[in-house]
Amino acid sequence: MRGKMSNKERVKFKEKINWKKEAALLPGYLILTIWVLFTAVFLIWILAASFSTANEIFSGSVFKFETGLHFENYVNAWNSNNVSKFFGNSLLYSLTTCAAVILIAAPAAYVLSRFTFFGNKSIRMSLVLAMSIPEVMIIMPIYSITASFHIRGRILLIILYILIRVPFTTIYLLNFFASLSKSYEEAAAIDGCTPARAFWKIMFPLVQPAIVTVTIFNFMSVWNEFFMALIFASSTDTMPVGVGLLQIVNSMKYTGNWGGLFAAVIIVFLPTFLLYIFLSEKIIAGVTGGGVKG
Repeated sequence: MRGKMSNKERVKFKEKINWKKEAALLPGYLILTIWVLFTAVFLIWILAASFSTANEIFSGSVFKFETGLHFENYVNAWNSNNVSKFFGNSLLYSLTTCAAVILIAAPAAYVLSRFTFFGNKSIRMSLVLAMSIPEVMIIMPIYSITASFHIRGRILLIILYILIRVPFTTIYLLNFFASLSKSYEEAAAIDGCTPARAFWKIMFPLVQPAIVTVTIFNFMSVWNEFFMALIFASSTDTMPVGVGLLQIVNSMKYTGNWGGLFAAVIIVFLPTFLLYIFLSEKIIAGVTGGGVKG
C-alpha cells in the first residue's frame, strides 16, 4: 500500500542517513574506491595473463585472447614448474604450524589470563619482547645453531614457524580468555571438572571466533613467509610457494613461459583469497570479540 512517509518515518530516515557526516567521509570513500579499483584491475590483469601466451603478454593484448584461452598454462605450472611441490610444502608448513601453535598458545593464554602467579607479568613482557624482535636479527644465530646440530629440512622450518607465531598468538588470545565470566569455571568445578578439563571442554570452545581468526592470520603468515624459507629451504623438495615463485621467475630467462608464471601466481594466491572470501565474517568477529566482557 503506497502512501506518503509519516513524520516519524522521515525522522528515522534522516537519522539513518546523516548526509553531513557522509560528506565529511567522502575523501575516505574516494581513496578506498580508487584502491579497490586499482587492486581489482591488477588482479584481473594477472588472471587474464595466466590464460595468455608470452607474445600476448608483451604486446599488451592479454584481454583480447587472440589465440584462445590457454588452460595448459596451469597444467604446466602445476607439473613442469614444480608448483605442486611448492604448494604441498606450504600447505604442510601452514597446517602443521597452525595446529601446533594453537595447542601451545591457547593453554598458555588461558593460564596467563585467568591465574595469578609469580612471574605472570614477566612472561607476558617476554612474549611482547619476542614479538618486537625482527627476524633479520636472529636469523644468523639460528642458522649457526641449527647447522651445528645438523637440523635441516621441513622439520626445521616447522619448528621455526611455530616458535615465531606462539608469542603473537598467546598475546592475541589473552583478552579473549580474560573477557569470559568466571561463573563458567565455578560451575565446572562444582560438577567435578579439573581445570584442564574445564579449559578444553568449556573455555576453549567459548573463544572459537578468536581461535579461528588467529589461525587464519597464522596460516596466511606462514603461507606468505619468504625470508626464513629463502635461508633454510634450499632444495626444491622443501621450498614453499614464496621461494618457489622466485625460482620460477629466475627460470623465465631460459623458458620464457610467462603465462605459466602468472598461472603459478594465481594458484599460490588462491588459498588466502578463498580464506578472506568465505571467512571474512569470522575474522571480523574474532577481531572485535575481545572487547566484549562476559
